[in-house]
Amino acid sequence: MKLIITRFPPSPTGYLHLGNARTAVFNWLYARHMQGKFVLRIEDTDRKRSTQEAIDAIFEALEWLGIDWDEGPYYQTQRLDVYNEYLQRLIDSGHAYYCTCTPEEIEDMRQKAMATGDKPRYDGTCREKGLPKTKNSVIRLKAPYTGTTVVEDVIKGNIVFQNDELDDFVLVRSDGIPTYNFVVVIDDVTMNINTVIRGDDHVMNTPKQILIYKALDAPLPVFGHVPMVLGSDRSRFSKRHGAVSVINYRDMGFLPDAMLNYLVRLGWSHGDQEFFSRDDLINVFDIEHIGRSAGVFDQEKLLALNADHIQAEPPTKLVAPLTPFLEKYSVNIQEGSYAESVIETLQPRSKTLEDMAEQALFYYVDDINYEEKAAKKFLKQAALEPLKLLADKLATVADFSEKNLEKAFLAVMDETGLKLGKIAQPVRVALTGRTASPGIFEIVSILGKERVLPRLQKAIRFVEERQGKIGK
Repeated sequence: MKLIITRFPPSPTGYLHLGNARTAVFNWLYARHMQGKFVLRIEDTDRKRSTQEAIDAIFEALEWLGIDWDEGPYYQTQRLDVYNEYLQRLIDSGHAYYCTCTPEEIEDMRQKAMATGDKPRYDGTCREKGLPKTKNSVIRLKAPYTGTTVVEDVIKGNIVFQNDELDDFVLVRSDGIPTYNFVVVIDDVTMNINTVIRGDDHVMNTPKQILIYKALDAPLPVFGHVPMVLGSDRSRFSKRHGAVSVINYRDMGFLPDAMLNYLVRLGWSHGDQEFFSRDDLINVFDIEHIGRSAGVFDQEKLLALNADHIQAEPPTKLVAPLTPFLEKYSVNIQEGSYAESVIETLQPRSKTLEDMAEQALFYYVDDINYEEKAAKKFLKQAALEPLKLLADKLATVADFSEKNLEKAFLAVMDETGLKLGKIAQPVRVALTGRTASPGIFEIVSILGKERVLPRLQKAIRFVEERQGKIGK
């Protein structure tokens, strides 16, 4: 079986948006599934709009997603000699020719064609003249005037184009810069690309590219055109539907494996399965199950999937990605059992790393601020006795294991006649500042005596001072 070689050729004119990222993911996964090669190519011939900043942003996004490449990155601007060599081959073989028609003459041809009900097109004036290269000449491909060009698309099925609708299109502009359709084919031929998975906005380019392949007597790759990504209102995906840059999602606290999982499922299926690990995807991904209908982006589904991936990760693997989110709060965490224990308690409650970082603050800050509603409801006179009793009992506990903590709480329940909830909620507010948190025994055990006792004492003073004010 031949070695499958796919490619991803972004234009560096901006960030890597979700639609392009999905195309990269499909090509990368298929290459990995087939144990083939994945090639990265930077299509930077649009010199006015291409920037190094955009190139760097593309690399950053791909690396965050965990998409590695076997060859490249290649840059089209560094391959002009290769393009010129193939242009000369086409001219020498009679498949291409120099054209000296001016823009005004070409516009006149198009107007006349439309006036007679024909499609606007170049009429082949220079096709058989055998003209030499001149200062403002372009190079055109001799396209067939009759017959059809068939795009055999593994996703959409066969798409037939009438050749009389394809004029002698330009391969090289008058400024010497080759056109997109030409350089793409030359790149794919010279890089041995045999599988092209790309967005269906390229369907109309494909028949022209096929004609170039045929003129070069080069084998055609397998083509698969993927439907575009739509917003929730089924219009073209844009900023109003959510962040469109891959890096934006990293900065919002999404995991790369969750984003990879979501992008794949946005147009591909494997039965009813929604959750996939990276290895799962490599094992089962195929072209055959890429859908023909557009994928609809759903922020809530992405959030839910991210939460699933957060919960599935070993806590050790979340320490590093969580670190920058806690640093925003001036909290520095270190790898180790404390951080891992903190993360483990928060995994079931976190949809993003940003969410987890915000919830983790009480584990790291020295001074707890009480939410106003929480303090008003739970830090009141009725909480004073259980808080004091618990503080006294915990002061004598050497090992803050959950088993020992449970005994201390049970002792307070026996002495006060209160149920656990009536004790746990004031303690929760005292330790975290809020009414919602992981299990009370978990957080007391993780925080340890050196953090728990001062926080209980602070809450006791808060209640006493509040009562004193009320008494006045």
